[in-house]
Amino acid sequence: MKSLRALTLALVAAGCLTVAHAQNVRPEVGKPLQAAGDLLRAGKAREALAKVREADAVGGKTAQEQLMIDRMRGSAAQRAGDNATAIQAFESAFNSGKLSGADQAQVAESLAFAYSQQRDNAKASQWASRAQQLGANSAQLKQLQSYLQSQSGDYGAIAKDAAAAVSAAEQAGRRPEENDLLRLADAYQHTNASAAQSATLEKLVAYYPKKDYWAALLGRLPRKPGFADRFALDVLRLKLATGNLSKTEDFMEMAQLSLQGGYPAEAKAIVDKGFASGALGTGAEAERHKRLRDLANKQDAEVRANLEKNIAAATAAKDGNDLVQVGTVLASMGQAEQGAALIQQGIAKDGLKRPEDAKLRLGQALAQNPKTRSKGQQTLRSVQGTDGAADLGRLYAVLAAQ
Repeated sequence: MKSLRALTLALVAAGCLTVAHAQNVRPEVGKPLQAAGDLLRAGKAREALAKVREADAVGGKTAQEQLMIDRMRGSAAQRAGDNATAIQAFESAFNSGKLSGADQAQVAESLAFAYSQQRDNAKASQWASRAQQLGANSAQLKQLQSYLQSQSGDYGAIAKDAAAAVSAAEQAGRRPEENDLLRLADAYQHTNASAAQSATLEKLVAYYPKKDYWAALLGRLPRKPGFADRFALDVLRLKLATGNLSKTEDFMEMAQLSLQGGYPAEAKAIVDKGFASGALGTGAEAERHKRLRDLANKQDAEVRANLEKNIAAATAAKDGNDLVQVGTVLASMGQAEQGAALIQQGIAKDGLKRPEDAKLRLGQALAQNPKTRSKGQQTLRSVQGTDGAADLGRLYAVLAAQ
């Protein structure tokens, strides 16, 4: 009884059989298999193979004994790097008709890995699919399937598989696996599905807000068909917020666009960041950078001095365009609550040149204020249009949630 218990523990630890299978083993077979299991646990795979051969030399073996020998041989051979022997042993075990469903799945998964080591990707894919059909769902198997798909070059199949995995996770209320999203984005890139790739990158920055993923998405955004030039400043704003603004020319461009848009307080803040980081204020263009800083300071002072007059004029105007503008200016100065209120008045007044732009600015202003951030996110996600406003609304909403 003691030796049977030891054999059972050794074989189960080696991943070779269930406890039930260990019940019908003669000592002349069981003792060398027990020794093989102990050697495997000690990391001595080749020595374990020798003990398996000793067990296999016993005459008159039952089908159950042969099954256990094959499974132990497969495990030992695989760990020893002898994949040809592992494949032969595991296929013999799989075809024995003696395995339970769970054991079949385990052996099929082992065969998938063994064939992948032999670089027989077709066979590896077949056994990986079979293992999955039998209920195997380990992270290692999923990684192997991803690798095999990428090696096949069938990006249509990769996209289908990855999209299904992402969809299943989202429907279950779980965050999709990062690797599934990366596979999906890569597959869409190879199949020239530009819109689908951008949508997947949006999911990546939402679920895994890494600087590099933001950089990839924002680098593509201005090239999107129909994307309006007037949103160039917004792209730079998002780059700054996600740590992707570092070049001198980017700081200069953003500050200049802010000044052109009537947001000198924002321009001043950007120039200050540039000087603090060393991107501005050094090199051959240092004097130009200082002049830009002086201009931002001057215009900021002028806007603040005329703010009440501009608000009164905007309020008296027939349409709401000036109210939206002055409200956005206030938000850029850090007065988000008052800015949002003026933008809302402008939207209510109607006669807007670009209603969706106004909604975008309202959402930004609301999202700045912790008290109204949730409402701001809802507003941002509601922005419509095909000129980039809707894209920016979604991305600002993602950023506000992080």
